[in-house]
Amino acid sequence: MKNSAPLSRASRMTSRMAGSSHSGLHGRLLNEIGLSIVRGELIPGDQLPNGDDWSASYGASRTGLREVVKVLAGKGMVEMRPRTGTRVRPRKYWNFLDPDVLLWRFGSRTTAEEARSLFELRRAIEPTAGALAAQRASPEQIADLRAILEEMEQAGDDGERFAVPDLAFHQAILHMSGNELIGSLAALIETALVISFRLSDDNPAGQRHSLSLHRQIVENIEKRDSVATSKVLIDLLDGAEEDVRRSLAARLGRQK
Repeated sequence: MKNSAPLSRASRMTSRMAGSSHSGLHGRLLNEIGLSIVRGELIPGDQLPNGDDWSASYGASRTGLREVVKVLAGKGMVEMRPRTGTRVRPRKYWNFLDPDVLLWRFGSRTTAEEARSLFELRRAIEPTAGALAAQRASPEQIADLRAILEEMEQAGDDGERFAVPDLAFHQAILHMSGNELIGSLAALIETALVISFRLSDDNPAGQRHSLSLHRQIVENIEKRDSVATSKVLIDLLDGAEEDVRRSLAARLGRQK
């Protein structure tokens, strides 16, 4: 089966489901600072704490701290200037498509309105990829997609087991589009899916209700029906967004 690579990401996906994109001391520091910026605890123009303060708080070396700052600068979140130190940049410069920034943005404080932007992004990509897959997918790729669907069916309402083949399913469609630029968005869709799973983990309906739509997608790709494939993907994303809305509402109700 050719989808072994996506499925091998299970451990990394589990880590992201827990809300962490990095491990180790420097990874924890990166997540801590990134979250502080995204949550507005550090606002544009604020200067980041100096290396001595960070070293005292986290036990990280100055070299390691510089590496963390470089990573944040690469994401457009901070800028380093001589004599003025490192400061937070305005949001318009941030790379919101960066997997880490996505994870930091959509955390425990996410609202339904904020989640909507995530699904708008997915709707802009996945239905088009599905339409192209219906035109271009090879018989071998379709067979792999059906095998992934069988794994989803076996997982049923076990969210943790369901998540890994579900991820493989959506990533496979991107690659089946035959467009290398769309295929390169697989990592972005992985993060978007992880966030969707994390936001809907309170969904009382489980995952089984989405299986019929996944099955229709495979059947429409087999029939080479681009229009129907695209439409069902939109229906699937609409349902996933509604699951997130219900879960967020349930979570809010428990907090009151």
